Amino acid sequence: MFAAERRQLILEMVRANGAVSLRELARVVQTSEVTVRRDVRALEAEGLLDRRHGGAVLPGGFTRESGFPQKSHLSTAEKTAIADLAAGLVEEGEAIVVGAGTTTQELARRLARVPGLTVVTNSLLVAQALAHANRVEVVMTGGTLRGSNYALVGSGAEQSLQGLRVSRAFLSGAGLSAERGLSTSNMLSASVDRALVQAAAEVVVLADHTKLGTDTMFQTVPTDLITHLVTDEPPAGDDRAATELQALADRGVQVAVASTDGADNGMTHGRQRREMPPVPGPRRHQHPSGNYPGGSAPGEPRARAAGQSAGGVSGMSPLRTAQLAGEQQAARIADLAPRRR
Repeated sequence: MFAAERRQLILEMVRANGAVSLRELARVVQTSEVTVRRDVRALEAEGLLDRRHGGAVLPGGFTRESGFPQKSHLSTAEKTAIADLAAGLVEEGEAIVVGAGTTTQELARRLARVPGLTVVTNSLLVAQALAHANRVEVVMTGGTLRGSNYALVGSGAEQSLQGLRVSRAFLSGAGLSAERGLSTSNMLSASVDRALVQAAAEVVVLADHTKLGTDTMFQTVPTDLITHLVTDEPPAGDDRAATELQALADRGVQVAVASTDGADNGMTHGRQRREMPPVPGPRRHQHPSGNYPGGSAPGEPRARAAGQSAGGVSGMSPLRTAQLAGEQQAARIADLAPRRR
C-alpha cells in the first residue's frame, strides 16, 4: 500500500470512530506502528487530525463520542486484557455498580462466574452479558434509552440510584487525565455516571491507553475520587502516556497495567500483569460518602501492603528509574488483582 493510500485509510478510520489507537491503525493498514506514527504526524501537519497518546483523534481538542458499532471494534485486545485484570477486584457476594461502555461489557462477561454477586447497571449490554448467569442478580436502573450506547439515562436513571450503597463502581469514559479525571462527551451519560459514583465506596476506572490524556466535555469522576485505574500497557516510546500514568499515580490513583501478550500467570483467561516496583504517590483521602471500620475502605487490605502509599504504577516500563533506585527495597507491590478463589 502506498503512503497516500495508507493516510487516506487512516483519515477515514479517525473520521468514522472519533479516536483510534496507533496499534489498531497499524493492524488495519498492515504496517508497523512506527510507519503509522509517521503518517499520523504528516496528517496532523495538514490539520486533518490531532495526535494523542498512542493514537489519533478528530481535530479540535475534544473528541466526539463514537457509537457502539464503531467502539466495539476498537482496541479489542486491550479491552479484553483490562476486563480480565479488573475482574480480579470483584469478590463473591459483593454488590457493585457497572456503568455503560464496551470495556465494562467485557468485564460483565467475566463477572458471570462470580457467585452471589449483585450488579446494578444502567447498561443493556452489561445486563445482557449477565442475563444467563445463575448466581448473579442484575438490577437495572430506570430511565430513557440512549440508543447510541444502549444505556438508560435521564432523571429516571438518576432517581433510581438514590439511597443505593455498594462496594465499588466500575466505569469507563471517553477521556482520562490527571487534571480532570474521567470525562465523557455526552451530558446525560455524565450525569448518570456521577450518580453511580455517589453510590459506591470505591471507584474503578477502566480505560485503555488511547484515552489517557484525552479531554472531553463533561467531567464524570474527578481524579481524587478515582481509587483504581485498570489500563493496558502503552506502546513502546509513548512517553506521553507514561507521563500521564505517573501523574495519576502522584495524585493517589492505584494503577494496574494489563499485558496484551497473552502470557499466563494463573489469572483469569491467562492474562499477565508484569510487576515493577510501584511509583510512590500520596495516600488517598477517604471517599467522602463513607466511613469504614479501622479507616479502610472495602478491598483496602488487598490493595495496600503495610506502610505502602495508595498511588503506584505496576506492570509497565520503569518510570523515574533514578528516583526509584533507592526505594525498591522498601516498596512492595500492591496486588490490585488477586486470583479468583
